[in-house]
Amino acid sequence: MVECKEAAGCCCGENVSEEELMLRLDECIAEYKDKPGGLIPALQTAQAIFGYLPEAVLLKISAGFDKSYSEVAGVVGFYSFFSTQPRGRNTVRVCLGTACYVRGGKQILESLKKELGVDVGETTEDREFTLEVARCFGACGLAPVITVNDEVHQRVKPSGLREILCQYKQQEAGEAAHAE
Repeated sequence: MVECKEAAGCCCGENVSEEELMLRLDECIAEYKDKPGGLIPALQTAQAIFGYLPEAVLLKISAGFDKSYSEVAGVVGFYSFFSTQPRGRNTVRVCLGTACYVRGGKQILESLKKELGVDVGETTEDREFTLEVARCFGACGLAPVITVNDEVHQRVKPSGLREILCQYKQQEAGEAAHAE
């Protein structure tokens, strides 16, 4: 698991009860349920509220829109921007396109799995990082490449991964300090 001394003790994010989140969801459903095409904006808003779309949320939305659970779940499954699993604050993607793979992309992925303690498609327990793979970022001359959120990191080596990840933990610590 990534541990960065600079970020120790950081506690970012809202501390909101499940009840408060469900009240926000009720407001969201009320806003969109009678609008044509309102299901997708309601799902997007619900995902913004919860960080992902757990089953309880999908059940509540399906009841609020008077649609079957399978219809709502089908929409969620169809669009790649919806997630039914908790996501990390930071998304780490490893390129496994040909150039990156040949230049060590697979080793980068294995090192990230070990460093983060998760497999591809999973999120760290602290919901800081989600690990994904991609086929090509179009930066073949800079291989191997990873992205963290939308930032590209080039010519990555397994030995430099902790430093890269700690930059994002430090950003979180800095954001918390500025918020106080």
